[in-house]
Formats: sequence, C-alpha cells, structure tokens
Amino acid sequence: MNYAKPAPEDIVKKTADALKNNGINVYIAKNREDAKKRVFSLLPENAEVMTMGSVTLDTLGISTEINESDKYKSVKKHLASMDRKTHGSEMQRLGAAPEWAIGSVHAVTEDGKAMIASNTGSQLPAYAYGSSHVIWVVGTHKIVKNIDEGFKRIYEHSLPLEK
Repeated sequence: MNYAKPAPEDIVKKTADALKNNGINVYIAKNREDAKKRVFSLLPENAEVMTMGSVTLDTLGISTEINESDKYKSVKKHLASMDRKTHGSEMQRLGAAPEWAIGSVHAVTEDGKAMIASNTGSQLPAYAYGSSHVIWVVGTHKIVKNIDEGFKRIYEHSLPLEK
C-alpha cells in the first residue's frame, strides 16, 4: 500500500463530511503553506501550546515555529527545562492537559473516525480529554477505507517511524 499517495478529491470531501457529522471541525487547506497559515490563524498569541510528536508538524515547520518563537508559551520547551526526577508528576500534568494541543493522527477512516497510536501514550490524554483545544493537521494521504486499513497503516507505516 502506498502510504504517501494523497486521496482523491471526492474521498477527501466524503471523509470531511463524515468527520463533521461526528462533531469534528474540518478545514481543507489548498497546500502545505495554507495548512500552516490556518493553524496559526487558530492559535492565539501567548497561548499555552503543546506540540505533540508529529512528522507532519515537523515537515511543515509548525513545531519549530511554536517551540522556538516567543509568540506562544511552549509546553514542550518548558518541559525540557524541568528535571523528571524532581518534577515528574508536574511534567505529566502539563503534558496531559495543556490549553492547546497540536499534532496529527495516524489514519482517518472514510466514515469519519480518527485513529491515533502512540509508542508512549503521551499525547492521548491531551487529545482525549485534557486539552481545551485540539488541532490535528492531517494530510489526505492518511485517509483509509475503514478501521482495518487504519490499523494496517498504523502498524506498517506509523509505528515504525516512532522507533
């Protein structure tokens, strides 16, 4: 299976409609620059933002812009300055419940299910409940027919990237 191939426009629309029906706001960007612009239009300056590990965010330069600029309160940058031995519990709370969490998903089914896998599980609390605001930047190449194909994409493509 080619995990880099973008989905056709009709499948993108079908998937976006299904995500919307499942309560997820969807913005379709024209290209990478448009996606990046959209992300920064959603993030208020000085917001507390946790960038989750994401090849997508790194490729677009979003992680770097958030974590290395003074426009946002980077949770990741703050965590890097802390000592896990003496501040482990505080670090866990910060990572699990930032004001804003931004990352990606590993697969999206055509019927609107977002599938996330994690080698450590660190982003799951923020995505599922802890963050007040969650932004996922998702390329159309992550659209799969169903959950079975989603699991296949996760195990064959996504998880090997995390090692």
